[in-house]
Amino acid sequence: MSNVKGIAHIAIQAKHFEQAVAFYTEALEFQVAHTWSLPEFQLKKAAMLVSADRHTCIEVFDDEAQIAAQGSKAHSEEEMKHGALLHIAVAVDNVQEAYDRALKHGAANCIPPMHLKLGEPAWEVHNALVYSPNGEVIEFIASPIYPAQPANAFTE
Repeated sequence: MSNVKGIAHIAIQAKHFEQAVAFYTEALEFQVAHTWSLPEFQLKKAAMLVSADRHTCIEVFDDEAQIAAQGSKAHSEEEMKHGALLHIAVAVDNVQEAYDRALKHGAANCIPPMHLKLGEPAWEVHNALVYSPNGEVIEFIASPIYPAQPANAFTE
């Protein structure tokens, strides 16, 4: 049995802490599970947000926190930074409903709801993407069941 159980959480640094927490709790219906500060890391505000099914967590840090991170901060609202994290995918029952709710709570359209067929044999995906008010790309994907892939799928 594997020692790795899954991803424990994804951490983001928020330009506007309260606005980011409000977006994830109001638009995506996460709950604040815990809050704290760590002065030794210049961390004034942090919150662990947990999904309704208690399996997914997003950790939110204030903008001044000195936390280990990949890449560098954007210097303006318009500047985009690309790093290892490309987007956060959230499993949902209804893609359109999640997309509309996010837009209502300040998100911006990235890719409207669509249906895709990926690979052979085709894996059917229903998804949509938004930019959160803090700038993260969030994908809403209809409760995915990932297809089994042969062990040699990427060898030539």
